[in-house]
Amino acid sequence: MYNTILGDNQYLIFHFWCVMRLTVFSDYALRVLIYVALQGERRATVAEIAEVYNISRSHLMKVVQRLSALGYLETIRGKGGGLTMAQPSTAVRIGTLLKATEAGSVIVECMGEGGTCCISPVCALPDIFDRALDSFYAELDRYTLADLIEDSRLKTLLCRASSSP
Repeated sequence: MYNTILGDNQYLIFHFWCVMRLTVFSDYALRVLIYVALQGERRATVAEIAEVYNISRSHLMKVVQRLSALGYLETIRGKGGGLTMAQPSTAVRIGTLLKATEAGSVIVECMGEGGTCCISPVCALPDIFDRALDSFYAELDRYTLADLIEDSRLKTLLCRASSSP
């Protein structure tokens, strides 16, 4: 996308590329919630989620701990324990979830703490990116976890994945 910026009565045309990419942590958070929500009242375990998605248990433990702290999951320890949804899937807004799991992630270096770019004090990009991110999360908030799990084929695929060698 080409943008034109007027500065000091001169036009500067630059090619601006921005790739919005979620962290692996957020990706795993979505996968965990999808899996647990599909289980209904049945408790899921980190081990079975790790197996279904072929993800490291230790990575998933961190994700599950965060989702529990954020109030998305209930965790029960011990024999017969596992994971259940702490709230209905219709109440889990995707944008709100991702905003929480992406906390601390920045699109460009100057948006984080300790940025070293020399034009940061006068650069318009951080404000532009902040507004774009707000729009991104607002759009995602139009959807809930219930919207993500409504396709009946999803549970079938996850069941097949857990039983495959």
